Amino acid sequence: MVEAEGALWNADLAPTGEAQRNWRWWHFAALWVGMVVAVPSWMLCAGLIDQGMSALQAIATVLLGNLIILVPMLLIGHSGARYGVPFAVLARASFGTVGARLPAMARALVACGWYGIQTWIGGEALLTLLGIFLGADLRGAPLPFFGIGLGQLLAFLVFWGVQLFFVRKGLTTIRKLETWTAPAKLIACLGLVWWAVDAAGGVGPIFSAPSAFGPGGAREGEFWAVWLPAITAMVGFWGTLALNIADFTRFAHSQRDQMLGQALGLPPTMGLIALLSVITTSATVVIHGRAIWDPVELAGTLSGPFVLLGLIVIAVDTVSCNIAANLVCSAFDFASLKPSRISYRTGALITATIGLVMMPWKIMASTQGYIFTWLTGYGALLGPITGILIADYWLLRGARLDVGGLYLEQGPYTYRRGWNPRALIALALGIVPNVPGFLSVAAPEVFGEAGALFSGIYTYAWFVGVAVALVSYTLMMRGRAAVPVVAVA
Repeated sequence: MVEAEGALWNADLAPTGEAQRNWRWWHFAALWVGMVVAVPSWMLCAGLIDQGMSALQAIATVLLGNLIILVPMLLIGHSGARYGVPFAVLARASFGTVGARLPAMARALVACGWYGIQTWIGGEALLTLLGIFLGADLRGAPLPFFGIGLGQLLAFLVFWGVQLFFVRKGLTTIRKLETWTAPAKLIACLGLVWWAVDAAGGVGPIFSAPSAFGPGGAREGEFWAVWLPAITAMVGFWGTLALNIADFTRFAHSQRDQMLGQALGLPPTMGLIALLSVITTSATVVIHGRAIWDPVELAGTLSGPFVLLGLIVIAVDTVSCNIAANLVCSAFDFASLKPSRISYRTGALITATIGLVMMPWKIMASTQGYIFTWLTGYGALLGPITGILIADYWLLRGARLDVGGLYLEQGPYTYRRGWNPRALIALALGIVPNVPGFLSVAAPEVFGEAGALFSGIYTYAWFVGVAVALVSYTLMMRGRAAVPVVAVA
């Protein structure tokens, strides 16, 4: 039994007991299926077609990116399965008992962004559905400052409010929604594919469509300039989950269960959704002469009862996935800052508010903003944290932790008043090289071109961040990391 002390302990942060470790490999596989089969995953794959890739190029890029991110998933997930501690506690070993709040907040802010993006998708589905019933385009003229129509803004706010209603109902309701919508999601995806193949005249025209980077293509010779940042974005897509995967693996029955379940659940499912998305998006090029990468927009071009079913599924599924995958973790992260003042519900409201003011429709305005600014950008932030966690747990401590010490205000992970300055330095070293490239991509009209060197570094943002932080942290902490003789599990 680990002794409770101060603000470092509560029931949610405590190590899981033997009775709680009942997740088998099929539970982890099912978890990934539920998270992957969602609109953002569809748009991620479809966005590569919009950028000019052929169907096979897009599928291969998605698969490779998910095989790469599976590695840190398994490495960091090992700690949760072995010691039963969540991400917020694991980070104390490297960042310190107080400093661990910094990576937790970084992860929380990214989750806020995702919460806003999912809310925008759900609002668009509602607006499209209502427009079909009324036979009118309800978006409205773009408003000053916001850049979207009044109808779009109102739909976003309505969906934002609907989700807060479900937050009050608790997680049980959300889990039920996910269970009920899972079969409908698969039916809707397969239905879109059936329509695409039929309308395009079979699979042949879809897969025979050439890449825009080939001879005579609109972007001839630009493949590597697009592919390299694209593979970084594919890795960054699950960058948040790679950090807090211990929140799930702490319930694993064994290491084999978490490793096998993740290996079977993540890459194959992403490969399947990539195949379905790419077939459909490639078909829109054949049918409409342009790539329609947004499934909500695509559903709005169809007719009949299927479009109504599809939009309803998108809306309901967005509520369940958004709250379960984004709001819950960030709400608890905010609450961990000041447990006596910030409750879970207050943390949830903070998350929803940040997701609102971020104006996610600007991120989703183009595949450039979604893939190369948003995904690559937060990958540059989370990559260094991933490198530090892996270096601390595997290279310095040999996967051995003093679990009791993780909950002590004055213990082996206190460092300097609860902060590990070497982790902070390594984090800064991992982030700084990517800052010029990010600013250049995010606001070129303000910061201008970053130059060939920094633009090239930003192309590999997540990889650069992981490598620099991992190496620098390992060198600075060599011989200074306290390793227990006997691990306390």
